[in-house]
Amino acid sequence: MKQPLGVILAGGLARRMGGGDKALLKLGEVTLLDQVIDRLQPQVSDLALNANGDATRFAQFDLPVLADSIEGFVGPLAGVLAGLDWAAGKGADTIVTVAADTPFFPHDLVPRLLAASEGQNVPLVLAATPDGRHPTFGLWPVARRDDLRNALTTGLRKVVQWTDSHGGREALFDGAGDPFFNVNTPEDLERARTLREAQT
Repeated sequence: MKQPLGVILAGGLARRMGGGDKALLKLGEVTLLDQVIDRLQPQVSDLALNANGDATRFAQFDLPVLADSIEGFVGPLAGVLAGLDWAAGKGADTIVTVAADTPFFPHDLVPRLLAASEGQNVPLVLAATPDGRHPTFGLWPVARRDDLRNALTTGLRKVVQWTDSHGGREALFDGAGDPFFNVNTPEDLERARTLREAQT
């Protein structure tokens, strides 16, 4: 299998942070998005950002910015679809998605998702911990993009409902701590800053 493309999902509304772009919040000298790019870029063959609104606010990152093609902020599957459409135009078979507000995801995320997909004719894998699945972290097949588009236009919103209906698997990450800790509140942001300081 060819190396997947990477898509960072930053299309949410950040209500618990008071709105705005969580991806642009600072962790010390860098933004959340800088940290996410640094983790994902070495694991994929190319990289894009899924975000809505004025794309120029992300110009400093020099990434393609992919807007949702389904209107109304219908959730992360719309970002997945935008990524799959972009990947199809580049002749890719798969993408891996990560969330822009989750700065400490595993450095081996992509190889472990790929390993979990072995034997699948159409690779589809979500990351999971013992507490459950993390549906913004997954390996997605370009071959299913039209099916996903149809599902979204007919009202489907739950990621796991769609992945389960297509034989999706899980890749279990069960190390110490929470590798998919995400920044939802100002308190989470302070915790993330502390964690980053401890790592640098």
